[in-house]
Amino acid sequence: MTATEERAAREVGAPRRRKEDARLITGRTRWTDNIVLPGMLHLAMVRSPFAHARITGIDTTAARAADGVVAVITGADIANEQGALPNAWAVVPDQKAPAHPSMAVDHVAFAGEIVALVVARSAAAANDAAELVDVDYDELPAALELRAAARDEVLAHPDLGTNVSAVWSYDSAESGTGGDVEAAIAAAREDGIVIEEAFRQQRLIPAFMEPRSIVVDPTTEQMTVWSSTQVPHFVKIFIALVLGIPESKIRVIAPDVGGGFGGKLQFTPEEVLTVIAARRTGKPCKYSETRSESLMSAHHGRDQWQQVTLAANADGTVTGLKVELTADMGAYLGLVTSAIPLLGAFMYNGIYKFPAYHLGITNVFTNKTWTDAYRGAGRPEATYAIERTMDELAARVGVDPLEIRERNWIKHEEFPFTTVAGLQYDSGNYEAATAKARELFKYDELRAEQARRRESGDPVQLGIGVSTYTEMCGLAPSRWLGSMGYVGGGWEHASIRMLPTGKVEVVTGTSPHGQGHETAWSQLVADRLGVAFEDVEVLHGDTQVAVRGLDTYGSRSLAVGGMAVLAAADKVIEKAKPIAAQLLEANADDLEFSAGRYGVRGTDAGMTMAELAFAVFQGHKLDGAGDGSLDADATLDPEDFSFPHGTHLCAVEVDTETGWSTIRSYVSVDDVGVVVNPLIVEGQVHGGLAQGIAQALYEEAVHDDAGTLITGSFDQYLLPGAPDLPSFETARTETPATTNQLGVKGVGEAGTIASTPAVVNAIVDALRPLGVTDVTMPCTPYRVWKAIQEGTRS
Repeated sequence: MTATEERAAREVGAPRRRKEDARLITGRTRWTDNIVLPGMLHLAMVRSPFAHARITGIDTTAARAADGVVAVITGADIANEQGALPNAWAVVPDQKAPAHPSMAVDHVAFAGEIVALVVARSAAAANDAAELVDVDYDELPAALELRAAARDEVLAHPDLGTNVSAVWSYDSAESGTGGDVEAAIAAAREDGIVIEEAFRQQRLIPAFMEPRSIVVDPTTEQMTVWSSTQVPHFVKIFIALVLGIPESKIRVIAPDVGGGFGGKLQFTPEEVLTVIAARRTGKPCKYSETRSESLMSAHHGRDQWQQVTLAANADGTVTGLKVELTADMGAYLGLVTSAIPLLGAFMYNGIYKFPAYHLGITNVFTNKTWTDAYRGAGRPEATYAIERTMDELAARVGVDPLEIRERNWIKHEEFPFTTVAGLQYDSGNYEAATAKARELFKYDELRAEQARRRESGDPVQLGIGVSTYTEMCGLAPSRWLGSMGYVGGGWEHASIRMLPTGKVEVVTGTSPHGQGHETAWSQLVADRLGVAFEDVEVLHGDTQVAVRGLDTYGSRSLAVGGMAVLAAADKVIEKAKPIAAQLLEANADDLEFSAGRYGVRGTDAGMTMAELAFAVFQGHKLDGAGDGSLDADATLDPEDFSFPHGTHLCAVEVDTETGWSTIRSYVSVDDVGVVVNPLIVEGQVHGGLAQGIAQALYEEAVHDDAGTLITGSFDQYLLPGAPDLPSFETARTETPATTNQLGVKGVGEAGTIASTPAVVNAIVDALRPLGVTDVTMPCTPYRVWKAIQEGTRS
């Protein structure tokens, strides 16, 4: 049910401006590329222009002789040193994967793969010399089109003997979570409705603001690595494992990181090669990629075909859902490449109580840049498929899209609810979110206007798009991850240090790159310990400071990392209790903690946490028990995911003569549980909406027939700017999560997940009277115009 009561907390729920922003917006940002060390050398990468080729020779003579060049390194030079890049998630025991070198030795599998590097005294000298490296290739046929690759028409890695990396399936009848989907489809073919659709998830490229950059300093006893990464703890352990360097000899720092969106959830070839270059030269080395290198060779996202079959009764009650998914891995497997489709596998049923479900996944190699996590990772794909299909079902039944959803969704009184995919949704209220969105959107008025435009034959038609969603947030718990084949865990760690002056240091294992952890974690601790918001300092992103942690991705930071911070704060309070009792000469059972102060019941006697911290620092009046501090740390591994949800409505005007689509209004109502900072939540939702809309209308990585990326700059790879987007109207309902002590849910991916189908559904809705039932993303004016022509002819 929707919560309306006010909380007593002073900070949680307050719209605090982010404390980190003052520095970020006044020129005091410290990007990795800003780091300059004495004697530092610079790297430039030589990359393959071919998607698939054998390397028959590399002549580095001219490059080695160029001014300022210190070294030129080829794959053959480091074949026995570079190891192989890891895949941390084998989705099936017999998963096939080629060895993934940081630098190709004799075979390249995608255009942009590194074949040599130049180390020089300046970046300009390195880049100039890279042009002088002469590589001979014997070009090979390339596997480029995903469905053809799945048929093994051309092999991306001939030595593997197939392009199929893994086949994985979930069946509700076999798992005991539902019925037989084939029986449901057969019955629907007799006297019900069967919707069959093929949806294309185009290839996307995470377009973070700051391209990737690495600096490695090998000159001290402990090698220091600065990297523009989401996952400094991952980078540390994989440097150790891949290059055989003792983990204790590695320190990784993620300084200010200009965005990630999953694109920096990776252990990269460039990180390995910069470490190798630094180790070989004995000098600090820096590599910063260009934007074109980022677009070409940093991992991509999405790139799937979805074959959807939905069975329903004649009244629109869904009886079964079957999805066959073909996913492009690209040329290699990155950290979690193979599991991206799996992360959506449990969400295709969305907010609905379907009785039967089957999902089949086929992971396929091609000769393109490898894919991996991109904002939402599997869940946007799942939501797109089901929300597009529900609109088609509504059209077939002849009812409003909101009505067909209401007939099938889980009612608020039915929570907790175990879905046909086997997950238990703990809380939610889809009716409340939808009702609020409908009201803010002025849904009925827009439907009336749509009817008038259709009746008058207006060349600019109005479409209304609906999308509901839920997602599994907070990538954890460890036991679930382990059961699915992931080698890592899902826990998170936090420490709290009570300083003698009454200030508080919070050390978190999460690694923010724009999310606002310094502000939100300060709010959590200020409330729990009763200290001032301004007195809390949050430390992160340095493996020597935050020794334990699993970093930031998958909307896990608050639901997992934030709860670890609260657990550590609770330990501080408990640890302070016997000390307060001793100093107050009271029985510990007579103490009560409130608003940052231990008081003796029935008296005015008491001490604040700051006073206790100083007393512990002095030690004058203590009996020597304890460890001499109030500091505490905690590791938290949640029992389950959290499940935010929401309803998004989009109105699009489509010019039927030109195909131009204009978003006229957009309303999102999200339920992300208890909100710590509404300003941060608003920012997350706005950013997510922009990215989801970008997939619907603008973004697409395009390769030519030879496998060369032809959208290799922001001239060709289109992103929307602020003038291209409407003013969003956002709102929230609140059903607290029951899977963590504060009732919070994730928000980082919500906007991205819901907005893509909302926009495409609106375009299709505008054009349905013209015979249009789908438009392939991105819905460019040409594709919309073409769909209109084809629909009209049919």
